[in-house]
Amino acid sequence: MKIEPLSITQNAEKLIENAGRTAYLSFGKQKKGSERAFIRMLIKSGHLSVLEHAYATFRVTGGSRAFTHQLVRHRLCSYTQQSQRYVDESSFHQIEPDSIRSNREAHKLFMRFIKNSKDVYSKLQEMGVQNEDARFVLPNAIESQIVITANFREWRHIIELRGSPEAQWEVRGMVIEILRLLKNHAPTVFEDFEINNSKKVIEKKKIH
Repeated sequence: MKIEPLSITQNAEKLIENAGRTAYLSFGKQKKGSERAFIRMLIKSGHLSVLEHAYATFRVTGGSRAFTHQLVRHRLCSYTQQSQRYVDESSFHQIEPDSIRSNREAHKLFMRFIKNSKDVYSKLQEMGVQNEDARFVLPNAIESQIVITANFREWRHIIELRGSPEAQWEVRGMVIEILRLLKNHAPTVFEDFEINNSKKVIEKKKIH
């Protein structure tokens, strides 16, 4: 899976501080580096609505439709996804879970199903069936592409929920990479999230 940042709010942490100080009319307290303490205060106090002033947009490629079906359940985000209505999927690529690939018989069964799906899809097209109806035979394993935009508050929610050990492996892998990127752009906003590389999960720590 590939994560491509398309747009991330510039000077996001200063923007958050500037917006947040409107609540307290404490603009005079701004100085170099003051945004870090201010954002920590916001997160510790649960005043997370201020984080909504900053946004990040990513293009995600190499994920399955099963993965994107999970992702679009986050309703506070904006999405644009590869269309199976307008795109010819007769030569689609598939995502195969390791649990299937590592099992010889399971892999053979999986690939037989994928071939049959492609064959039926193409035959339906030859019979004059439009893509929007032929797509009904396409599997959840089909590779898709999606662009997702969310504010920082929602990204924190997604990262916490989908970075846990209970999350599905594809979506967990996505949020781990997105967290790496967001930590570079807004380290204080996301500093209470840590990536456990050995377990491939995200863990939460307390802010001091």
